[in-house]
Amino acid sequence: MRAYARKLGGDEELWGVVGLIHDFDYEKYPSQEDHPYKGNAILAERGWSDEIRRAIMSHAEYSGVTRESAMEKALFACDELAGFITACALVKPGKSLAEVEAKSVRKKMKDKAFARSVNRDDIVNGAAELGVELEEHIAFCIEAMKGIAEKLGLDGSAAKMT
Repeated sequence: MRAYARKLGGDEELWGVVGLIHDFDYEKYPSQEDHPYKGNAILAERGWSDEIRRAIMSHAEYSGVTRESAMEKALFACDELAGFITACALVKPGKSLAEVEAKSVRKKMKDKAFARSVNRDDIVNGAAELGVELEEHIAFCIEAMKGIAEKLGLDGSAAKMT
């Protein structure tokens, strides 16, 4: 999210926070009836801004909240893709983002058994909503994630310990 904020002229801190917290309620409330509605209510009670809460609501296709701002579109575009890229890195020998390329991510997207819970349509539609080609979007997200690979635990250090 921070990388797209830089690219699209958004507030890096704001976009970064939205990216970090958008699914904070998912583990406790994973159903479509609850997520992200429960999280939105919690954030409202705690005084979080309408801008942040709206972006979080809009990332769920089924919420009925349309994506209008660049931040909302970027959150939707990056959400499923980040998880998919992570899964691609974890099956590499070194468990590292350095081993992941956009072409291999596209190939893995065709394998419905791989990371089956990831919604491929959301990845494709997210790139389209941002107005970027899918391959370009995937490559951009891989590069952004490589910049924080150590923080994500995807720098290969975990593979060296085993």
